[in-house]
Order: sequence, then structure tokens, then C-alpha cells
Amino acid sequence: MNALGIIPARYASTRLPGKPLLDLGGKTMIQRVVEQAQQARLSRVVVATDDERILNHVRSFGGEALLTSADHPSGTDRVFDAYCQLDSPADCIINIQGDEPFIQPGQINALIDLFEQDLSTQLATLVKPVDTSEELFSPHMPKVVLNGRGQALYFSRHPLPYQRQYPQEQWLAHHRYLRHIGLYGYRADILAEITRLPPSPLELAESLEQLRWLEAGYLIQTAETMVVTLGIDTPEDLERARRQLADLD
Repeated sequence: MNALGIIPARYASTRLPGKPLLDLGGKTMIQRVVEQAQQARLSRVVVATDDERILNHVRSFGGEALLTSADHPSGTDRVFDAYCQLDSPADCIINIQGDEPFIQPGQINALIDLFEQDLSTQLATLVKPVDTSEELFSPHMPKVVLNGRGQALYFSRHPLPYQRQYPQEQWLAHHRYLRHIGLYGYRADILAEITRLPPSPLELAESLEQLRWLEAGYLIQTAETMVVTLGIDTPEDLERARRQLADLD
């Protein structure tokens, strides 16, 4: 299986400008993401960025990077731009978030496995059981419901399903809820197709890009992980990541 890993990394961030270049225990965030991804079963790991500072930095530590347009509305569009520039066929492309320095190689491999096990897999992502009420009711942690084949039926920032027979504080005791982990895999031809789709009503309502794909009739296969990685979006996230690294030393 020829699996290509692409890491979209923008310089601009409202809450953390230049966050791919922020220091985390002596290495930048983007270097840590690249090094984690390189341990997975990927034939190649490429950073797709809109900024020459990130480009030059990745190349300085021996990573591979290329420049993409600064106007892409989503990471998926940036990934497709990079894939087209590489002009190198791949069986699947894995979109690895550039702000996930603790991403586990096994999580990436789990998506690759989905494409290896079923050549008809179009799109793939990860899910994780919800452990706490804080997770369940946080709009920042999208939830997902699956069919019997492990394919996503719907994603929502609201807990799904709604359990009308129980008070909310008992929901976790009566149902196994799943949250979405934002690592994506695409078959190459499907990636080309979904980047041509216009924003959909469900996507706009929930602000979840993957709903655009479901509304258009694509299938999203899922793999389950028990690992929670720490995405870094705020200064508070950055401090938590630094404490986590300190604890590991």
C-alpha cells in the first residue's frame, strides 16, 4: 500500500500566530508532527504550507515541504494542492493535522489498514469512545454515530443520539458515545472529487467539513482509537503540551 502523508501547516492563526514554529521542548511543533508521522507506514511525509518560514524550517531539519496557495478554505484543499504538485501516484493520502505533536504512528497506520483491508474504502477517519460528560457535551469535540459496518452516519457538535428516556447526566451510563478524532484518509480519486464540492447546508450548520462529504453521498469508514492526542489551538493548549512533554522526560 503506497500511503502518502501530507501535513497542512498554515502560519496564520488568530489565537496562536505562527504556531507550527512554536517551541515545544526544544523542537518546533511541526518538527514533532513530522517525526511522529515518519514512524508510521507512510511512503512519504510532506508538509504543505503557505509560508516560506515554515517551508525553510522543515527543510532545515531534513523534512520535505512545499508551498501551496494561501487562499485554501480548508486543510483538505491544501492537501490536494500538495498532492497535485507532487505528481506522484498514491493508493491513499493521509491528512495529518499540523498542530497534533502527539499524534501516534499507530493511529496513522489504523487508517492505512482500512484502505488495505477494503480497496473500495473512499474516506477514512478515527473515532474514540467518550469517557466523560465534559467530552460528551463539549461543542469543541464533535461526536459521531456509525452504522453496523463502522461507517459514519452523522457528525455533530451535539451529543448523538439524544436519549429522551433518561436525564442527561445518565446518558453515558446507557449508551456508548463516540467522538471524532480529526485525522483523515482519502483515496486519491475521491480526494479530487470532494475538493470540487460546494459547502453544504449541514456543513454550514455544524461547521464540520466532513458533513459535506456525507451529504454528497460519500462513505466515511472509521477505525477506533483509545488514544487522545492534544491539538494545539490556544496559548493554554500550548502550556498543556509543554507540561505533557516535561512529564515524559
